[in-house]
This record gives sequence, C-alpha cells and structure tokens, in this order.
Amino acid sequence: MNGTERGEGVGRRGFLRGAALAGAGLATGGAAAPGTTTAAPAAVAPFHGAHQASVLAPPRRTCVFVSLDVTTENRAELTDLLRTLTDRARFLTSGGTPSPIGITGPPADSGILGEQLPSGQLAVTVGVGTALFDDRFGLAARRPRRLTTMPAFPDDDLQSDWCHGDLSLQLHADDPDTALHALRDIARHTRGGMQVRWRLDGFTSPPRPSGTPRNLMGFKDGTANPDTTSGREMDRLVWVGKGMGEPDWALGGSYQVVRLIRMLVEFWDRVSLGEQERMFGRARSSGAPLDGVSEHDTPNYADDPKGDVIPLDAHIRRANPRTAVTADQRLLRRAYNYDRGMDANGNLDMGLLFCCYQQDLARQFETVQHRLAGEPLTDYITPFGGGYFFALPGVRDATDWYGRALLG
Repeated sequence: MNGTERGEGVGRRGFLRGAALAGAGLATGGAAAPGTTTAAPAAVAPFHGAHQASVLAPPRRTCVFVSLDVTTENRAELTDLLRTLTDRARFLTSGGTPSPIGITGPPADSGILGEQLPSGQLAVTVGVGTALFDDRFGLAARRPRRLTTMPAFPDDDLQSDWCHGDLSLQLHADDPDTALHALRDIARHTRGGMQVRWRLDGFTSPPRPSGTPRNLMGFKDGTANPDTTSGREMDRLVWVGKGMGEPDWALGGSYQVVRLIRMLVEFWDRVSLGEQERMFGRARSSGAPLDGVSEHDTPNYADDPKGDVIPLDAHIRRANPRTAVTADQRLLRRAYNYDRGMDANGNLDMGLLFCCYQQDLARQFETVQHRLAGEPLTDYITPFGGGYFFALPGVRDATDWYGRALLG
C-alpha cells in the first residue's frame, strides 16, 4: 500500500519524458473520432470553471479515492506533474480517441473502455494536503490558512498507513471500469512523479425506493445537505472567498475532509429497529425525522426539548442542532459506501468512505465532530483513516492547470 519500488528503468526522469509525450499527444487525443455524429451525453460535471464542479456533483454510482505522495524533487518537476495530471483529467473527462504512440511503442491506452473514450462520463476532484507545504517545494508560506493534519478524534482508531497524503484524487463515474480506466491512465502518465499512499473504492446505491441513497447501516445518508443549486449557499458554506484571510490563489477552492469509517455491521444487525432509529433520529424506511412524515421534513426540536421523540444524543440532533448559532456550521456531504471483503478474523469489512466540503475546517467539520463525540453510534463504527485536503480552485480554461496560481 505504501510501496516505494519503481519499475525497472522508470523513475523521475521517465516521468518527465512521459509528461512531455502526454502533452504532445493531447493535440489529437481529445478530438472526436472522424465520422462521429452522435451527440455527447450530458457531462457528469463540467471540467472547466472557477470551481471544481465535481465537488457539487451528486455522488455517482462508483468512485475511486486515492491519496498520493509526490516523489518529484523540486518545484519545476511538481509543476510538470500537475500539468500532466490536468492534461490527463481534461482528456479523460472530455473523451475521444487516444493518440497512437507508434508501431514499436506500447498501446496508447489500456483499452478497457474500447478504442474511443466516452465523453462526460467521468468527474475528477484534486486536492492538496498539508504535507505538500513542507520544505521540499518552497510552498510553506502559501499553505491555505486553515489546512492542517487531520487529528485523531476521541472515538478514532487511526492507522497511519491509511492517513494523510500530499495529494488527493477522487474519480467519480457511474461504471467501475470508467473509474479504473482513469486511475490506470493517470498512474501511467505520472509514474515517477507521484505514488499511491492509500486507496479505497466506493459505491452508492440507487434510491430505495426513492430520495437519498442509503448507507450500509440501512439509513439514508445526506438528507440534510445544503442546496448545491444555490450559489449564495455554496459561497456561504463551501467555497473559499475573499475576506477569509486565505492566500489569493486559494479563492474558489474548498476544504475537503475524508474519513474512512468501518461499520461493525454484524453487531449493528442485531440491534432492534427502534433502537437503531433512536440512535439516528430518523425512521429507517422513509428517512423522515422521528417527529415527521417524509424524508425532508424539518425536525422540530423546540417542541421536543427533553428529547422524548428525538433523543438529545441522536445523530441528527447533534450533527445539526438547527439553531441560528449553528447555521454556518453545515457542510456538504459526498459520502460513498465501501466493501473490502473480510478482515483477518473473518468479520465483514465494510463501511463509509465519508467525504465532505466546507469553507472552514474548525468552524464546520471539527465543531460538528466534537459534538458527535460519545454519541450512541460510536459503539458500531470505527474511523480508521482519511485526511484533510484542500480541493484546488477549478481549471478555468484549456490553458489553465491544477495549482497554476499556487505555483506561479
């Protein structure tokens, strides 16, 4: 998982040569195949823009989340790495026919999606961790003001091999082969520039029977998210803006929290439904708060001050007390389920790949996390990994690239 070996004859210089070749190949690689007249389907999320639109896009059926360690030796090579990552993400999201390398070269593409890549079927989100702002690249003074190393919270059992990283890369798609194809393509073109620190694949289920998808505890996950179609709401809660004390290059980005949370499902499945619902504060079947009828009903805590209907320590009540004081503590959840099979003791190993976005780690995620400490659900979950990252501002156009303002 944290392996450091490189393939024979491939290293940092090999990466730089590969990056140059990749950039040259994009001139024709992103073009539609000759004779193609079929209209492209709507994109999962547009690639170009002031923000990474993939942050706001609803979770797709599958994702690959990867934390990466940068292995370049200086700032110029880091620039080449991020340019290459941008070029590949732009091509993979727009689709087209990969440019042939030549008769004696390896295939230009793994081929698992066929000869022509589909358009608009993949979204990519890229973030940077606090480790990138150490003394390797002279970026310490440019670190986002609120970016730190994710601490261990009271109920955590963090494993170092599953924590932190220089970069985060999330690939979102509706088909597993689309995400895996992108992962292989990016790994191939950045070989020698970065390597995987840890990786976890996730999935979401279709609404059952309707509304928000469910987690592996059987409850709907993300019901109380802020409205992503409201630019005002996103500017207030998600995007970093002017006047927040952040470096200018960071405007338009967002703080990303990733938490890998194992669910002890074999114990959970022995708990009565009534007790499960009181722990969450919602009806499992409909997703409605226990004092409501439908999923998006607003719980009325004022009429239940002692917690007779929705217990005072219920998850929804602690996570979002719905007061004027806590209104700016809301965050945007983008969670996925995961299934890693069995552990060494033969127990089911599955849970939640929790991801959220916010303006301010301390004001939002950490405040909520401290409120959740000791809630009844902690007996049935074990957070074991993840990290804090800063989702970079968007790639604005065909001449822009991830981190340009940071490194410029």
